[in-house]
Amino acid sequence: LAFMTEHNTDNHGTAFTVSVDAAEGTTTGISTGDRLKTIKDLVDPSKKAEDFRRPGHMFPLVAKKGGVIERKGHTEAAVDLAGIAGFSKVGVIMEILNEDGTMARRDQLFEFCKKNNLKIITIEELIIYRKKHEKLVKMEAEVKIATKFGNFNFAGYSDKIENKEYIAIIKGDIRNKENVSVRLHSECLTGDVFGSKRCDCQDQLHRALHEIEEKGEGLLIYSRQEGRGIGILNKLKAYKLQDEGYDTVEANHQLGFEDDLRDYAIAAQIIKDLGVKSVSLKTNNPLKIKGLEQYGVTVASREEIEIEVNAYDKKYLKTKKEKMGHILRQEL
Repeated sequence: LAFMTEHNTDNHGTAFTVSVDAAEGTTTGISTGDRLKTIKDLVDPSKKAEDFRRPGHMFPLVAKKGGVIERKGHTEAAVDLAGIAGFSKVGVIMEILNEDGTMARRDQLFEFCKKNNLKIITIEELIIYRKKHEKLVKMEAEVKIATKFGNFNFAGYSDKIENKEYIAIIKGDIRNKENVSVRLHSECLTGDVFGSKRCDCQDQLHRALHEIEEKGEGLLIYSRQEGRGIGILNKLKAYKLQDEGYDTVEANHQLGFEDDLRDYAIAAQIIKDLGVKSVSLKTNNPLKIKGLEQYGVTVASREEIEIEVNAYDKKYLKTKKEKMGHILRQEL
């Protein structure tokens, strides 16, 4: 079926095709019975274009191939849910209205389902389920690299979610091991490469690699999540706002972002792919623990990775402690 328009200006980019009615077994196409017949024909793989009249009274939608992972839409959710249940990847979407004729929203839908004893799932829950149960990473290469911290295996991963590249830095045989020392390190160009004093990223990176080398076993995952997920350019804009008096969280809000955009599904998948049974996570951030656990990684313990503050990063770390819940023992 052809799309309804060549230039889609729908607020959510919903991919409508031209409307249709079943050519056989319907009258005007508008009745419930006619619509049901059209639905049945639309999901019948034997039907062809000539089996439908256009325009009609049913409005087919086309889901993105990646489902809810590619687009957080009702179209993709319906198709994904049908596929997960073991059926053909097609669905029928309808809106539930309130008594005053307005569209029911999240809280109203939960109340409606409770009242009518119906099951309900959110798109976010569906995304988490897919990221937890589907393999979305692929190891593309693994090579031994000698560093100033020691000799490590560098494994390069690609992901199917954002097409980004991740590096797993591996020390020793960690497959089928419990309580493996793991650091999730988000890319920080200004800190890791240029030694910026506005953050403690480089010091944390170096300490983690040094401690893993000393232990003789462990894993560091280098994630492409610059600036807590906002990217290098927006990070520099956030720095400018911080120079004007905003803290790191307020700067994100001024730019239209949440406190932290990072998701740890890919890191969790890499840990699973490497066969690690449980981890001892090197972090001061409780959200990293929660982020791994929601994707099925067992976090057996936490190792602090606290760096001595300096005059440049003191306010930044104070904000992380007070507004983002980071576990820091130092007086800030």
